[in-house]
Amino acid sequence: MDIYNTIFYILIFIIGTLFGSFYTLAVYRIPKKQDITHTHSYCPNCNHKLGFLDLIPVFSYIFLKGKCRYCKNKIRPRYFVLEILTGLCFVVFAYLMGLDVYNITSITKVMEYIFLVVLYFTFVVLMAVTEKETRKIEKSISVYGIIISLIYIVYLCVVEKANIYRYVIYIIFYIIVLVLDTITLKKYAKNSYSNAILSTVVTMAIFTGAGVTISTIIYVLLIISLYMLLVKLNQKSRRQRSKIDDKKINKDLPIGFYLGVANIVILFVALASTKFLL
Repeated sequence: MDIYNTIFYILIFIIGTLFGSFYTLAVYRIPKKQDITHTHSYCPNCNHKLGFLDLIPVFSYIFLKGKCRYCKNKIRPRYFVLEILTGLCFVVFAYLMGLDVYNITSITKVMEYIFLVVLYFTFVVLMAVTEKETRKIEKSISVYGIIISLIYIVYLCVVEKANIYRYVIYIIFYIIVLVLDTITLKKYAKNSYSNAILSTVVTMAIFTGAGVTISTIIYVLLIISLYMLLVKLNQKSRRQRSKIDDKKINKDLPIGFYLGVANIVILFVALASTKFLL
């Protein structure tokens, strides 16, 4: 790798950490129904508005030794880890997708990167992390996934001349899920978790393809089966008389989180196989 590409990927990493910083803000505010674009960043403990030096991704956490400058309360390491991982993911995606300083003028490659990484990866991270924290998939995140999917379909069919018929099927699935969700909302006055999962799977299929999505579902089902088996064995080993509540176990499982992580990992593997094995 020459010096120009090294500098290019360093810039990509910096951009990724900026997105990672935004993800930490969004994951905290979305479940609380707070604005994520116009309200200035603040410490969740003392509510003090953060200055420029407090908001530099990665470096602010290191220089402040993981504490708020104003109230000295500890900052969750999750913020630091998410910024680092997002920066690395942005770089790995760029490398595996063949995006470098010499083809940055290629509209096709840039648009593929924007859709897959900037837009879709953002959806997966927000969906997975908020679901891990709250055990529910926020409606606003699902709607965001549907919107970017429809934009991506239009781009593929108009610019890339893709076959529109396969995407019509996905749109029909979206419509079915939205109808089911509307019925559930009217009947139970709440959004359906299973409908949100179905919507997430459709979004994954549109952006990462049927093969990667099916592999994602299979791996997640295996993880869930293994988890439930371990729970039951643990219960049995302790000789607990109370019956295991399978519904409670299923409710406690962050299925959206597992889907998100598995999908990104499998996508990395698929891109790496294409780059190095073909």
